[in-house]
Amino acid sequence: MLKYVSAAEAVQLIKSDDKVFIHSAAATPEYLVQAMIGRASELRNVNIYHIHTEGNCDYASEKYAENFKVHAFFNGSNIRHAKNNHVGASYIPIFLSDIPHLFYNGKVQLDVAMVQLTPPDAHGMCSLGPSVDVTISALNTAKKIIAQINPLLPRTFGEQIHFSKITKAVLHEAPLFQSKITENSKVEMAIGHNIANLIEDGSTLQLGIGNIPNAVLSILGNHKDLGIHTEMFSDGIVDLYKRGVITGRYKKKHPRKIVSSFVIGTQKVYDFINDNTEVLLLDCSYTNNPTIISNNPKVVAVNSAIEIDLSGQVCSDSIGSRIYSGVGGQMDFIRGAALSAGGKPIIAIPSKTSNGESKIVPFLKPGAGVVTTRAHVHYIVTEYGHANLHGLTLEERSKALVSIAAPEHREWLEKKFYELWV
Repeated sequence: MLKYVSAAEAVQLIKSDDKVFIHSAAATPEYLVQAMIGRASELRNVNIYHIHTEGNCDYASEKYAENFKVHAFFNGSNIRHAKNNHVGASYIPIFLSDIPHLFYNGKVQLDVAMVQLTPPDAHGMCSLGPSVDVTISALNTAKKIIAQINPLLPRTFGEQIHFSKITKAVLHEAPLFQSKITENSKVEMAIGHNIANLIEDGSTLQLGIGNIPNAVLSILGNHKDLGIHTEMFSDGIVDLYKRGVITGRYKKKHPRKIVSSFVIGTQKVYDFINDNTEVLLLDCSYTNNPTIISNNPKVVAVNSAIEIDLSGQVCSDSIGSRIYSGVGGQMDFIRGAALSAGGKPIIAIPSKTSNGESKIVPFLKPGAGVVTTRAHVHYIVTEYGHANLHGLTLEERSKALVSIAAPEHREWLEKKFYELWV
């Protein structure tokens, strides 16, 4: 039996100079986080590690600069301001698949992991709910575990942990964070159609969260026997699964199973994954391993970008030198799809920004980070079509990219092309 304590008592385990991991995304243990912040005056130099979290993370504010130091593997919206103002948060560029190895090999030795779990089942096993990602590796290596036990957390299969490993447990029932689902724009739907036209029956899909993945999924209703092996998924796959479009029939790894490392969305998708043995949430060092990914046939990996230059370099984590997001799993799946039989690695991008500037540019902004190199890039998709850059010369790929740029920017890009390569 678990013995429960108050959140205030549980976070007494955290000491100055500790390395503390916080559970990810929809499973962020907000109740424990606030209890930790409540102890700020007693703490100095607590090093916090996490990927994307949800909720209030005041620990990254200037007010607590002496108390907490954030080491973020992904620059989420709730810490973006702090990071770009050099207050309380530092960004670690790393492939998502590599993060667990930092914990397992001791490069980052965690003192405490703060997580949100389901109540134990009849065998004493607690589920990590919608977020296994890098969290299971943190649980396997942290010296102490503080768990917020939430009966509203969906029970998922794949990676779980026995309650005997929990150092302090707090019972707190709270609804999960829910993403806002917005209507797709005409541009997003056009990109979705262009991607859907590249997807064959029997393909294995990696699609993330956002309007473009949702647009793609909304168009796949007439496809057959699609599979899912992805880093994360959201509401978009639920209806396709229920309609029999997603079967996983031709997958080689975990056939007929939906494989992911985390889920974030609305209650619709949380209800879908709850007690669903057809969904496996696994360590991202496995889900994002390019060799594992490539074992599946016709892997279609769809990822986004901030800008792409005429040589095919893809910037996805920064706007110039200002860190916007992170490396994440883009390269894991770009490479995995490229190695898959019949695979198609895709970078999907609107042709221009909301201000009308071209997202296809002669040169990346100074300080921009190249996440997908020009040697790794294959398909680029905009609302004007697709260009497959793989195997093309610098001159050929420049011409191909100009052809799918916004029409009002093509003449300017052509001039820059001649300055670059002719």
